[in-house]
Amino acid sequence: MIARRVTHPSIQIIPLAGLPEIAPGDDLSRLIAEAVKKQDLRVAEGDLFVVAQKIVSKAEGRIIRLDSIQPSKRAEQWAAEYQKDARVIELVLSEASRIVRMERGVIVAETQHGFVCANAGVDVSNAPEGTAILLPDDADRSARALQTRLEENFGVHVAVIISDSFGRPWREGLVNVALGVAGIAPLVDYRGKRDASGKTLQATVIARADELAAAAELVMGKIDRVPVAIVRGVASREESGSGRDLIRPAATDIFR
Repeated sequence: MIARRVTHPSIQIIPLAGLPEIAPGDDLSRLIAEAVKKQDLRVAEGDLFVVAQKIVSKAEGRIIRLDSIQPSKRAEQWAAEYQKDARVIELVLSEASRIVRMERGVIVAETQHGFVCANAGVDVSNAPEGTAILLPDDADRSARALQTRLEENFGVHVAVIISDSFGRPWREGLVNVALGVAGIAPLVDYRGKRDASGKTLQATVIARADELAAAAELVMGKIDRVPVAIVRGVASREESGSGRDLIRPAATDIFR
């Protein structure tokens, strides 16, 4: 869904600390609710939970033991050339639907979900020793399920973004983006509106869910063990949409 125009005078971003190490089968909604209680917070109508992809993947059992992977010849050759783990490279190749670039030790791939990112989302950071973590099978489905359980827990409408950090062409540094979205419009469409000088906007569609994911990362951090943040003042019951809305179709992608 694309919201026609959404303005908010201010927002608040609250880090949610105190979650334990997540293991396969854990009930994330219950653990989040317990962390909210420990911080003596009150969840308000329209609060947005930004949840790190890593803990969603762990809870869903998307953890692969590297000793279960048999590398292909291609993976072994690439790994040997760039001093990589051939088992991880094989996982990257198997998770990719398309290799965008494979050069100088860097693999950029399109995942089976449609995301274009480094290593097809395969990650060994913050993973149990000897394992790698994959992206959720369906981040939108994960977001919807978490939203439903959180609304049952708190008795108010909430939204959920499942976020991950992606690199960007032509820009240094990583930025959190939205993989899965539930309960909030991921895009804001200003086309047809007039700017401050009276000109009609022709192409301005803001990736609002990505902006919110990036803003939440300011309090989550990569090494601070804060995998959830609450963004207050951004969602309403009338909104809907999915993370797939943010994936540019091949027909309109001029870089393919």
